[in-house]
Amino acid sequence: GGSNSNAIIAPDSIDPADLDLDGKATFTGRFANPPFLFGSGGVELLGLEMTAVLHALKQHALAHPGAEVELITKGVHFGTIAATAAGEIDWTNLEGVERDLVVRPFGRKGEFVTVRDFDVGAMQFHFGMQPVEVVGSDVDADGDGYVNEIRVGDLSSLHVFAATLERPYMTRLSKAAKRGFGLFRTVGCVECHKPALRTQRRELPLRFPEVPTQPFANVYYEVDLSAPPVSFDKVRRGGLEIPLFSDLKRHDMGEALQEDFAQASEQANREFVTARLWGIADTAPYLHDGRATTLTDAILLHGGEAQPIRERFEGLTDAERRDLLAFLRSLRTPEDPVRDLLDASKAASKPKKHSEGWWRKLLRALFS
Repeated sequence: GGSNSNAIIAPDSIDPADLDLDGKATFTGRFANPPFLFGSGGVELLGLEMTAVLHALKQHALAHPGAEVELITKGVHFGTIAATAAGEIDWTNLEGVERDLVVRPFGRKGEFVTVRDFDVGAMQFHFGMQPVEVVGSDVDADGDGYVNEIRVGDLSSLHVFAATLERPYMTRLSKAAKRGFGLFRTVGCVECHKPALRTQRRELPLRFPEVPTQPFANVYYEVDLSAPPVSFDKVRRGGLEIPLFSDLKRHDMGEALQEDFAQASEQANREFVTARLWGIADTAPYLHDGRATTLTDAILLHGGEAQPIRERFEGLTDAERRDLLAFLRSLRTPEDPVRDLLDASKAASKPKKHSEGWWRKLLRALFS
C-alpha cells in the first residue's frame, strides 16, 4: 500500500499538529509501510530450511568444542560460533540472526517466522480480534463481549491462502535491462539482494502449533509450491528456485534509516532484513516506511553495511544508472492474481486428464 496505509507502531509521542513548533509533524516509534504478500510460501519455506541448517551447525559446534563453525546456509553467511567443553556457545561473531538461530523472513526487522506467526499479531494489532491460540478458548481477553473471535482453523485458512498466492516475475529483459543486470552484479547489489535461493523440497509444511526452533514439527498440511497458482520453477533433486532477490538476513543500514523505536536497542533500530526486490517495479513507495518515492531515492538512502555499494552506484554514469533501473523495472508483481487463483482452484476441482500441453511435450520428446 501507499504511505497512507502505513501503521504507526508503539509510539511514545505523536505531534501531527507541530505543537512543539519545530516545523515537523513528528512521532516516535515505528512507521511501517505494508508490503505485498505474493510469493510468501516460497519465502517461508526458505526460512524454515535455513533454520534447520543453522541448528544442525550448532549441534556440530557442540560436538566439536573449540572449533570455529561457519554458519552458512544457501550461500548466506551468518557469522561463526564456537562451543566450549561445558556446552556454552560463543556468540560474539554471530551476524544477522538471533541467538536462537531462527531465520525470520517476515517483518522488515525480521520478527516473524511464518505468515501465520505474523497474522496472529496482526489480528490483534490491526483488527482488535483475539486469536484463540493466543488468549485461549472461550476467553474474552479484550472485554468486548465476544469470545473465540479468530479460531485456529480461521488462521490456518489465512495461512493457506497467503502461502498459495502467485509469485512475482521478471519480464523479458531489454538490452538496457541486460546491461543493468550486469551492473547490478558488478556494483555489488547481489551481495545481499541474492537473485535466487533454492529450496531442498517442493512442499511447504504448515504446522500447528508452530515451534520456531523445530521448523518441521507438528505438520498438519503441505502445500505444493510447484503447482499453480504459485508455480515456482523446479530444480534438480526435488527443490524449487525462489527468485526473491534477498538473503533473508538482517543488516545494519546506517543512521539515515535508523528508527527511534523505544522498545528496541540502538543497534536493532539500525538493522533491517534485506528487502526482497521481486515485484519492486510495481510497489512504490520504497524502504521500510515508504520514505523513498523512487528507486534511485531508495538506493541513495542505503548506509551502514550497504554504504560502499551505494557509493559505487553514485559513481556510475547517468546511462549506467538508467540501465540498472531498467533491470529493476523488469521485476513485476502478478498482473491478475485473483483471476489466476480462481483458475487454479477450478482446475484442481476437475477430473485429471492428459492436457494438450502434455501431448505436445511427449511429441517433442519422441521426434526431437
